[in-house]
Amino acid sequence: MKKRTKIAFKQAILVTIFLMTALVVISVLSYEKPREINYNRISKDVIRYQPIVEDYAEEYGVSEYVDVLLAMMMQESGGRGNDPMQSSESYCGQVGCIDDPELSIKQGVYYFSETLEAADGDLELAIQSYNFGKGFINYVREQSKSYSQEIAINFSQEMYENAPDQSIYSCLREEAKQYNACYGDIYYVRSVMAYKEGVSLE
Repeated sequence: MKKRTKIAFKQAILVTIFLMTALVVISVLSYEKPREINYNRISKDVIRYQPIVEDYAEEYGVSEYVDVLLAMMMQESGGRGNDPMQSSESYCGQVGCIDDPELSIKQGVYYFSETLEAADGDLELAIQSYNFGKGFINYVREQSKSYSQEIAINFSQEMYENAPDQSIYSCLREEAKQYNACYGDIYYVRSVMAYKEGVSLE
């Protein structure tokens, strides 16, 4: 009887050890390592905002686009200033009303999520609309087209031509001057996607 009790006791110990080992293994395997960024052309000023971008990207359902959002911030400001996402206009309708980096990021991520939804997931159209405004999506849809460089140039030309005060726009790119397309940045998508290639989320 004592022998059976000892055997049962040993078996119970072995089962307990097995279960504890299994729990440890499962915990290790299920541990999600915080995502790190390998970057080539993304500045450290942008990288420091990664945790905030990730938090709001999760809140607004665009977690898979963190690399895009960081690339957009790089194009907008290089991570400098109090409005790193340059999202004041989408927030209050004018430049300069945001002076808090976190609010800038929150609004920028929110607005990107809105353009992405309105663009039915067309990433390039959503990115360009972040720069042009969501009216660009309607412009593209009215012509039964998808995003292209040509349609971005056409939209910019029309908006610039019909602007009540053209002096508020400046053609920062020589290419835009030759097209007389000074509304927004006609090569915004190209620039953002180039920065995106320099971002690798692990």
